[in-house]
Amino acid sequence: MASEAKRPKIDDECCVFDPLKNFLCWCDRVNLNLSDKVYLSKEGTVAMYGMLAKEDIEEGHVVFSIPRDALLHQGTTKIKKVLEDGKKSLESGSGWVPLLLTLLYEYTCPQSSWKPYLSLWPDFKVLDHPMFWSEEERDKLLQGTGIPEAVDTDLKKLQAEYNNIVLPFIKSHPDLWDPEKHNLELYKSLVAFVMAYSFQEPVEDEEEEKEPNPPMMVPMADMLNHVSKHNANLEYTPECLKMVAVRRIEKGEEVFNTYGQMANWQLLHMYGFAEPFPTNSNDTADIQMSSVYKAAMQETQSEADQQLIKYKWNMLCEMEILGDKGVFIFGQSGALTYNELHTTLKVLCMSAQELKEFCENEGWEEDEEDEDDKMEQALSFDKLTASSSEWKHLLHVAAGFTLDSYSEDVDTDRRLLEDQGALEKLSSRERRALHVRYGQKNILQRLQELTKPTS
Repeated sequence: MASEAKRPKIDDECCVFDPLKNFLCWCDRVNLNLSDKVYLSKEGTVAMYGMLAKEDIEEGHVVFSIPRDALLHQGTTKIKKVLEDGKKSLESGSGWVPLLLTLLYEYTCPQSSWKPYLSLWPDFKVLDHPMFWSEEERDKLLQGTGIPEAVDTDLKKLQAEYNNIVLPFIKSHPDLWDPEKHNLELYKSLVAFVMAYSFQEPVEDEEEEKEPNPPMMVPMADMLNHVSKHNANLEYTPECLKMVAVRRIEKGEEVFNTYGQMANWQLLHMYGFAEPFPTNSNDTADIQMSSVYKAAMQETQSEADQQLIKYKWNMLCEMEILGDKGVFIFGQSGALTYNELHTTLKVLCMSAQELKEFCENEGWEEDEEDEDDKMEQALSFDKLTASSSEWKHLLHVAAGFTLDSYSEDVDTDRRLLEDQGALEKLSSRERRALHVRYGQKNILQRLQELTKPTS
């Protein structure tokens, strides 16, 4: 059974000039229970603030618990009635607008109940998502990773959301917001803040089609850094949220939470950091679906062959297996989107007669319950060499197209990673981008090696 955390013992006379001390005093006031086996620090952590173990921590120990009324979201803010009354006009694709309006108000309100918490980020300069990089820097350092395209989409949606939903709403409530103060730049910073530090409570019954819970800020939980091999996890109860050790944590070890199974490109895009290669066991690389189509077209010998490939591609798109902007995802052990990839390879490599039979049967009859397992195994890196030469050729060529999309080749990045002196000369952005690029290229290169033609 998880042991309970205790109230932190804090001197009442907190130094207002020390944001961390002020925050810990606030934690005491709101009944946030912090274990006496941990402490917060900027030293000895992987980034900014972090939590370290003062002594050995056993699995199941509650590192801290926070009551639900100390969480920051549209249901706990002073302006919750205004947000509730305007709920219909605040609907957006992101679903974040109510929380962002909450933060716009609370962050700039001197009397905010969450001021000691929000003061830990005095100007958001610690946030260094690629959305804050110049377009030239993103293109130079992150070409081929998928991040520049994701950021461009984010920025367009963010600006449209602010101009079309947020700005009209704050103009209609001049007693709460000021467009000069609560401008697009602050909104952009708060979007990054929500991306990096918010939490979403899981839907209780995942089988039922329910709207996802809106994001919320969880003080103290966002002080923990992330690694894929984490040692603590956030648990949700009706009364409070608890950070619980999921394995033994040694004295002096950092306490790490998890943001989920995140590839490095997702971590950099959404949180502003990346795990150094090769520590991220959840790293992935994408191959555009269109690259597999391009590889298949490259093998055609006649106009009739080209028309057949086009027909197959259009059929797969109609079946909603493929899409012009879709991707096949590969992880450390092989294809993760194995259902889509398996069907695509099978159809693209069919003869005209096989395709005719496939269409007449309206697809395949899945006789075996373990069909998914078979597809996953067939496209795992352990089994890929046993695939047909046609399948391997398509994957080999498509992986090559993807590797060619990066600004630097894989060997250049490898040499840079292996040269400690050169690595230390890189800026923080250059290092993070390198770990993202090389992690992806490493997976793609392994795919190419496993699918290269045998002599």
